[in-house]
Amino acid sequence: MKRIVVYGAGGFAREVEWLVRDINRVRPSFEFAGYIVSDTAKLGPHDSASQVLGDESWLERNAGDVDALALGIGSPGPRIRIGASLSARYPAIEWPALVHPSVMADRDSLALGRGVLLCAGVIATVSVTLEDFAMVNLACTLGHEAIIGRGSVLNPTVNVSGGVHIGEGVLIGTGAQLLQYVRIGPGAVVGAGAVVAKDVPESTTVVGIPARPLIRSG
Repeated sequence: MKRIVVYGAGGFAREVEWLVRDINRVRPSFEFAGYIVSDTAKLGPHDSASQVLGDESWLERNAGDVDALALGIGSPGPRIRIGASLSARYPAIEWPALVHPSVMADRDSLALGRGVLLCAGVIATVSVTLEDFAMVNLACTLGHEAIIGRGSVLNPTVNVSGGVHIGEGVLIGTGAQLLQYVRIGPGAVVGAGAVVAKDVPESTTVVGIPARPLIRSG
């Protein structure tokens, strides 16, 4: 049993703790120690304050008693930044890939980086790659040879067709559809429900059906 701490204390952090519990139901693997946050003074009414161990200074004091970390954060930028920072400071602490037992995938060809999260109901077919700290939320589908870049986040019910390449730090909104072989540039945002039929440039937000760059008024 590895003692695991989740970074974050909000709703998604609780979902990560649930993911850990469901993994343990199939094969006891982790002892959930609690949550840590960046600043305990900023805990709000929707945070699990009673289970917060402290801020990052708690981890510094107790690193020898922690075997594993997971990111309970649903935004690409913080996932990349915090993952990199804590990895550099605590190289002995593991970042396991956490895969819900309900995930359907070709485990022989699935490639998972450090700190990856695959949540309940995900289907991944063959030769799918998820780079470090990528997160795929509930009931998404990932087609053959899809690549999900470092720290990228797929919100619930996203459908990724075969051969799609999602770059680093991308956010894909709930229910979006990415058609075959499109490329999503680093830092891009795909709006909820969008249908992406063409490549999306770096740091571009696209919305609609078919997806087009968002034009902001003013």
